[in-house]
Order: sequence, then structure tokens, then C-alpha cells
Amino acid sequence: MRRRTLLGAGLALAASGFTAARALAAPGTPLPAERRQRCLVLIELRGGNDGLNTVVPFTDPAYYALRPRIALPRGDVLPLGERAALHPALAPLLPTWNDGRLAVLQGVGYPAPNLSHFRSIEIWDTASRSDEYVPDGWLARSFAAVPLPARFAADAVVIGSSDLGPFAGAGARALTLASTTEFVRRAQLVPPERPAADGNRALRHVLKVEADIAAAAGKLAREQRQLPPFPQTPFGRALATACSVIANPDGVAALRVTLGGFDTHGNQLATQARLLGELGQGLAALRFALESIGRWEDTLLLTYAEFGRRPKENLSGGTDHGTASVHFALGGAVQGGLYGEPPPLDRLDASGNLVHGIDFRSVYATALERWWGMASAPVLGSRFPPLAFLPA
Repeated sequence: MRRRTLLGAGLALAASGFTAARALAAPGTPLPAERRQRCLVLIELRGGNDGLNTVVPFTDPAYYALRPRIALPRGDVLPLGERAALHPALAPLLPTWNDGRLAVLQGVGYPAPNLSHFRSIEIWDTASRSDEYVPDGWLARSFAAVPLPARFAADAVVIGSSDLGPFAGAGARALTLASTTEFVRRAQLVPPERPAADGNRALRHVLKVEADIAAAAGKLAREQRQLPPFPQTPFGRALATACSVIANPDGVAALRVTLGGFDTHGNQLATQARLLGELGQGLAALRFALESIGRWEDTLLLTYAEFGRRPKENLSGGTDHGTASVHFALGGAVQGGLYGEPPPLDRLDASGNLVHGIDFRSVYATALERWWGMASAPVLGSRFPPLAFLPA
């Protein structure tokens, strides 16, 4: 009953029962100490963000032909070069671009794409092929070989969602929480004295979960720091919670924060402008906060989504489920710039969708190999070439 109360309050643990986490260098090889301090923050753009109106091919006539009503006017966008420009709502990211710390990853997708929200995000979360079903998330698998420091409060934290996504499965101590303060308060409901399990395996599991909740809460409660202000939106508050976890010396290796609402089948212009405004303002605030606590250099932020949108607008002023999209990598160690080629609008696939140029698993391989110093092939199931937005 006590565990059900905690779960109902928005607190959950990985189904593995908060088992010991491991990370993968070469098998059996611990990560270098400096790599253990590095944090990965995933920003999920749930619903499938439209990449063409995020990073706009503003000099391509085909873009305007495909989108007579929802194409962004050339005079409104923020040029990043001769062919690509940011949506104006992402203006808060321009300082990071100008500092060379924002990488724009163009044409990210995978072969034989699936246009179902549920199946496609499963493919992204597990780093599987589209015809392959894998039970564990890609980051859960990365935590399955070499132990992370015992002092970590957890391996991973999911903020604002009960879905563990890339942290699901055996091998990850993963928490879901709405705020560190609420997490600590709820964890205090766990009584210090617990009954004996008496050979009951299920009860032993519940008691271990409760003990680990209390231990994690104790660590996250230490040295909570005053942070600069964040936007007072659900996404802004989630990023503030993420930053408070990163600021904690007994923090975590990875976090995921979700910004939803990108399934823009209709009224896309207004909806996407609002969402990208929240994204830009939130990430700019997070950068400032990370700099203020000395964690900008050792934090990597990556956006991802289940898919992009179709190049051709629909009759409702929106776009339907598509394939390849654009994503961002930013952080103090990121080598900024444009990576990959924009998908050609005059060479769509047989369904009228964009053809990907960067396999999303190359983005994951970059994080595993160049951020954490892990061998990526055992995690991803095959070798995917890392990208140059992080130094080798």
C-alpha cells in the first residue's frame, strides 16, 4: 500500500527495482573519473516536431511550393547560413549559436520509418531497427556493464512523465519525479521500520524499492542550491527541477524532460510558435543556470522526437506524420554548426516524405563514445559512426 501511495503521487522507480546501474566503456573497464561527472539531458519534443519550420530552408523554392500557407516568410526567419534559418521563436538560442555551442543536426531519422507515435518513439527509446523489438531502453543498456559511483542519487531521472522511455528495463536506477522538493517530501512517508519479508520475494522487492527511495531522497535533499529564475511554464519548471538535480553533488548521469504538443495536424503556425518559444526560452534559461553553478561545460543537451512532419501542408493548416527531422545538441563542450545535409525537397520518398541522412543512432553513438567514453556498438547493437559535434 505504501508503494502504491508513492506511485500515485507521481513517484516511480524502474521496474527492475532500482538495481545497480552500470555503464559501458570496454566491457569490464571503468569510465575515467572525469567522464563520470558528465551529465546528459534529453529533451523530448513529444508528438513529432516539424523540422522544416524549425530550421527553415528559406532559399529553397520547393519549400514555399509545398507550404503555400504555413511556410515562414524569408523576412521573418533567423539565418544560420546561406540555406538554413531558425524559426523566429527560437531567437533565445542565437547567443548559443553565435558562441559556437549549438549544433543543428539535419535530416535525423532511420530506415523504413514507422509513422505511429507509439511504435516510433519505442524505436527511438530502444535504439532498435524498425522491424526489431527490444525490451530495454538504450540508456538502461548503457548502465548495464560498469557500475556508476555509489554516491549518485540515481542513474537517471525522468521529469514530468511516468514513462521511463530510454531508461526502462533492467540495469537502471531510474526515478520519475515532478520536483526534488516534492520527491523528498513524499519519500519521507516511507516508514523507517519495515516488516520482515519472510521469504516473500514480491515483498522483498517492494521493501527494497522503498529503501532505495528513501536513500535517493536523502541524497537529493542535500545542498539544494538557489538557482536563477526559469520561465513559469510547465516546461520551464521541469527544466528548473532538472537543473536542481544536476546541481546536487549526489546527482545523476542522465535526465529526460518532455515538452509535448507537437502533433500539429492543424493550426500549426500558432501552436508551433508557442512551443518553440517555450523551448528556446527554457533552454536559454537552463544554459544561464548551468553556467551559474559551473555545470555548463560538463552537461550535454540533446533534443529528440518520434518523427518529423510531412513536407506538404494539409488542408487544416498543419502537417501530418512524417519522417526525418532536425534536432539540436548544445552544451559547453559542443562544437556548434550545421551537421548533415537538409533533406532534399525535390527527392521525396514514395510516400512524399523526407529521406533521412543521419541515423539517430549516430547521435546516440556520439553521446556514448565522445561524451561518456563508452563503446557504443554493444549498446546499440551495431556500429554507427559518431558525429563531429563533440570532439573525438
